[in-house]
Amino acid sequence: MTTRFATLDEWLAHAEQGHVARAGRTLDRVAAVRERLGLRFSVPVITVGGTNGKGSTCAMLESIARAAGYRTGLYIKPHLVDFTERCRIGGQPVAPEALLPHFEAVEAARADTPLNWFEFTTLAILRLLAAAPIDVAILEVGLGGRLDAVNVIDADCAVITSVDLDHMDYLGHDRESIGWEKAHIMRAGRPAIVADPQPPRSLVEFGERLGAELRLAGRDFGHDGDRQQWSWSGRGRRYAGLAYPALRGANQLLNAAGAIAALDALRERLPVPAQAIRLGLARVELAGRFQIVPGEPTLVLDVAHNVQSVATLALGLAAMRPHARTLAVFGAMRDKDIAGFVPKIAPLVAGWYCCDLPTPRAASAAELAAVVRAADTARDGPAVPVHEHRGPAEALAAALADAGRADRIVVFGSFYTVGGVLKSGLPRLPAPHVPDTGRAGATS
Repeated sequence: MTTRFATLDEWLAHAEQGHVARAGRTLDRVAAVRERLGLRFSVPVITVGGTNGKGSTCAMLESIARAAGYRTGLYIKPHLVDFTERCRIGGQPVAPEALLPHFEAVEAARADTPLNWFEFTTLAILRLLAAAPIDVAILEVGLGGRLDAVNVIDADCAVITSVDLDHMDYLGHDRESIGWEKAHIMRAGRPAIVADPQPPRSLVEFGERLGAELRLAGRDFGHDGDRQQWSWSGRGRRYAGLAYPALRGANQLLNAAGAIAALDALRERLPVPAQAIRLGLARVELAGRFQIVPGEPTLVLDVAHNVQSVATLALGLAAMRPHARTLAVFGAMRDKDIAGFVPKIAPLVAGWYCCDLPTPRAASAAELAAVVRAADTARDGPAVPVHEHRGPAEALAAALADAGRADRIVVFGSFYTVGGVLKSGLPRLPAPHVPDTGRAGATS
């Protein structure tokens, strides 16, 4: 008898139970269920992997394709507040009820095959997108690449953004090991865009041995510009006079260059005019990536959670107009290199509001506070105040109570941290927002 649930929350709870312990580190199970589902895409598919910049690159691809008149299907993860953020059609999250038949189909097709939560939910979303009336599918790859459930789909073009140290317990303890894992989203004879300007050698060598059509940043495409505008050049094609992407971030041009390179590689099947590139980059939106909330004090929301992305966040904060003080609302996963990335931003922070997060993976507020205090002792000057709170909303409320109009609050460290602040909607700040001219922030 086929299992049926009436709500998306019930299906998500079902996917969480009973399968994880038996699910090994292989894609064979996911591929078998995909075959039983008959899951195939009839439109061009772009997969996007990497350590940082995946979400931004997906959002740019979606925005540009929509500006060109195409109906897009997007799988992006993780979500900040609501699960349906993970699946967008035409730029809008799908309705929860639209996912129900696809969860039911996956449950029926898997039979006794164990699937973990990510595999189960990914197959349901992929089935929805494959059946939808779309012109292009854009799929973000999550952990690694080789063993990510999205990798059961043979993409027409793969994009690999920056590669850095993250998820080292699963992917390896150096960039070469991690690059090799991420390289597996490439396919023989198909375009593979490497947007990292200094990619691990293992990644490039894997693509060469595989016979992928490698397009490397700095060799096959690149960008240049000044503070006003920038240009992109590729294989016999150039786009000049481009405005900067609406997404703030020190590395957003790298992400934009990779997105344009992917669309350029698919231009015979998915032609995109220059004006669509301009409009798409100007209109792109993605919550939690150096997102500045209207009002005063200035509030910056950023999901940066590893050394590279937090260092980029710090550069972005430094590039903004001066603020009297910077206060940090901080929550993070215990398996992240917290001791490695806190010193990247600590010199800017005049007060810490560490918080618990609603997942067993998270470091406690007390653990985070200990790391922050250790980083503080390594610098000169008076001790910086460090507070502990039960959650992101409580931490932000305390920071707002302490902040002046000329101060700045940055919320960072995890999707859970930013999501916890956004759970009840955008925070309302007491004074009108003064637009900032700085262009900076995280790369995800």
